[in-house]
Amino acid sequence: MLIFKNIQTGKLQNNPFSWALLENLYSPADAEALASSYPHDHYKTVKGSDGEKEYLYESRALIPLGANTISQPEELSNAWQALANNFLSKEYREAMSQLIDYDLMTVPLEVNTFHYGPGASLGPHLDLKTKIVTHVLYFNKTWDMNDGGYLKILNSKRPNDIFKTISPIIGNSAIIVRSEKSWHAVEKVVDGCQWSRRSLTATFYYPKSPSTLWPNGEKAALHRNTSRDM
Repeated sequence: MLIFKNIQTGKLQNNPFSWALLENLYSPADAEALASSYPHDHYKTVKGSDGEKEYLYESRALIPLGANTISQPEELSNAWQALANNFLSKEYREAMSQLIDYDLMTVPLEVNTFHYGPGASLGPHLDLKTKIVTHVLYFNKTWDMNDGGYLKILNSKRPNDIFKTISPIIGNSAIIVRSEKSWHAVEKVVDGCQWSRRSLTATFYYPKSPSTLWPNGEKAALHRNTSRDM
């Protein structure tokens, strides 16, 4: 499903921090299958403010932190089961390790999908120090940048200090290597937007790190996301 060569041969940029824009990660047929069957099951609403940023979105676990199994595979299409298995593969870890020049072969991995509906956003922030690198992938067939929802690579913590914007179109993805300069944000999806912004994060953590999105012992109320398909 994933074209690992396009990850391995990506170019890591150093300005304003270590990050990369990767494109064409799937064949056209696979891209269509993934976008058309994006998961809608077992989401929870995540909302709050942690002193650094405000946030609002919905999230589903695809691969729990450190696990080697897929969460709720019976609810996923064949295309999404294949993609999840790609993240669990040795080839994916090898490709990511080569891209960022860091050995990721044995560190814990967590993968989640997201719906950002009208009003959803993620304010300017640095990823937690427990994270090594995050791979953000997108699954919208089309997207109007006037609807917000784009990833902002920032020069600083100021929300309008934008270095690069990335559209959430299927095939696009971003690599963000965690540092004290790796400021980024998701622009608010405008009220009245007809679609949800659809994304996935595959995050590599330092050993023995906890999941902040799915804390141990949490009994979150899960629901089906009802946003319209494009």
